[in-house]
Amino acid sequence: MSLENRRRMEAVFTVALIFCSAFTSGVQGDSLTILQAPEYVSFQKGDWPISGEKIPDMVALTMGFSVQEDLSWPGLRAGPLFQRPRANVLVVVRGVDSLALPQSVASYPLENPVPFTLDSVAETVHTLFAEDTPVVLQLAPSEERLYMLGKANAVFEDLPVTLQQIRARLSQDGSVLASLPLNSLSRNAEADLLFLSEVQVLHDITALLQRHRHLAKDHSPDLYSLELSGLEELGRRYGQDSSQYQDATAILANVLQKFGEDLFGLYGDSAVVEVVTVKNFEVPLTRKSRSILESKQIVSAFNLKIYIRRSMYIYAITQIISLLYLDLHNSLIWFQWMPIFSTSLSPTAE
Repeated sequence: MSLENRRRMEAVFTVALIFCSAFTSGVQGDSLTILQAPEYVSFQKGDWPISGEKIPDMVALTMGFSVQEDLSWPGLRAGPLFQRPRANVLVVVRGVDSLALPQSVASYPLENPVPFTLDSVAETVHTLFAEDTPVVLQLAPSEERLYMLGKANAVFEDLPVTLQQIRARLSQDGSVLASLPLNSLSRNAEADLLFLSEVQVLHDITALLQRHRHLAKDHSPDLYSLELSGLEELGRRYGQDSSQYQDATAILANVLQKFGEDLFGLYGDSAVVEVVTVKNFEVPLTRKSRSILESKQIVSAFNLKIYIRRSMYIYAITQIISLLYLDLHNSLIWFQWMPIFSTSLSPTAE
C-alpha cells in the first residue's frame, strides 16, 4: 500500500471515529442519578440500564416495601430487613438527558423512558401508615396537580400555586430571585417564570421542613415525587442552544445538588434522593405532547394546582361503608325473623 493510500485510509478512519463518538455521545440518553442515600441502601456503581417503568419498583424497594415482580437490576442490593430510610425524594427533570451533578452516589442509563408515577408507592405509604403523619407530596406540573396526602400536609398548604401567588412570592424577601444568577433569564417571560417557579417550590419545600422538623423525625416514611418541566419549556421557547436554556440548566443542577443535600440532612442522613433526567418521554402516538404554556387557560391558572386528600376523607368513607353494611346486616336479620313474628302475632285459627 502506497503512503498516499495509507494516509487516505487513516483520514477516513479518523473521520469515522469522530462521527461514531459524536453519535454515541448524542444518544447517550437519559439517566437515573442517585444524589443521596444512606449506607444501608446499597447502590452499586456500574453501567446498568434501568427501564423507566421499573422506577416505581426501585423506589418501593429502597423504602422497604414489597413489589409484585422481582427487580432483576444489579444496581440496587437488598438492604437490612428492619431498617428503612425516613424519606424517598424523586425529582424528574424533563427536557434534558443529563445534568452536571458531580457529588452523587451513582448514575445509571435510563432506557425505555415511558411516563411513570409513584401513585402505587404513595398508596402503600398511606395504607401502612394511615394512623401516623407521613408526608406524601406529588408534584406534576404537566397535569396541574400537587397532591398532598396524609395528616401532615397542612404544612404545605402555604406553597404558592397560582400565577399570581408565584409572582407575589418571587417578589417577596427571601425569594430565589435574590440569590440566583439569572443572567439571560427574565422575570417577566412566561417560560422563564415557569422555570423559576419550580425552583422556588423546591426552595419552599426545604424551608417548610426546616420550620417543621418534627415531620422528618417521626417513624413513618415520607415520599416526594416532583416532576419539573420548566427546562423543557425553555428549550421549546428559545432552543437548547440558547443562553436561557444553558443558564437554566446550570442553575437547576446547582439547585438540585443543594436540595438533595438539605433534605438528606433534614432527615438525619436517612433519605434517598434520586434525579431522573429525560429529554423526551415516550408516549403513545394517540397522545400529543403539548407545551404547558400553549393553553391560555393553563397560563392563567399557572402550572400547579392543589388537591388535598386527607386521611379523614378515607376514614369517613370507611365509616359510611361500615354503617351501610351494619344496616344491611340488621335488615337481613329482620327479614329472616319477620315470618316468625308474623306467625306468632296472627290470630289462631279456630
